[in-house]
Amino acid sequence: MKLLRASDHKRMPWKNGGGETVEIAVSPDGAGLADFDWRVSMATVATDGPFSVFPGIDRTLSILEGEGMTLFIEGRAPERLTQASEPLPFAADAPTSATLIDGTITDLNVMTRRGRFTHSVRRVAIDEHREVAFETGTNLVLCHRGNAEIDGMALDAGDCLLISNDSAGGHSISGKAQLFHIAIAAI
Repeated sequence: MKLLRASDHKRMPWKNGGGETVEIAVSPDGAGLADFDWRVSMATVATDGPFSVFPGIDRTLSILEGEGMTLFIEGRAPERLTQASEPLPFAADAPTSATLIDGTITDLNVMTRRGRFTHSVRRVAIDEHREVAFETGTNLVLCHRGNAEIDGMALDAGDCLLISNDSAGGHSISGKAQLFHIAIAAI
């Protein structure tokens, strides 16, 4: 297990130059935008516009802050994404643009290289204590709001716990928090 503190997350420009992203974790370590296997980041979106295109990548977006946005993904009906919406998976190489609903938003962006890795993203609400099972592979738990403790490791808002599991198993989570559980598996 590795604790990734919010204060240590890497800030970098978007691939299309239209804004800034906060990289939480990437594999392999030190990989760039062209050669990552998987990547977890947050971005602040302040204006309507196109998304960066990532050939061969699958992505899932979740709204962390703000009113949300409407996504226009080529070949799909428009999708309204808000804080109440389920995380939205789609191909990162499909031309996509967004229109903000009412002002700036912050999103959680999870990307994996198609054909090599798959991923899933789900929200987990913790109020006191809960046992949670994690899948085999790489699991990340992002503390979105509140505070949580996972197997004795304390997470504050913005912190992320990276767990590499050789086998599936349960983990003890306590506190009062809104978390995102990201599961990444090699194909």
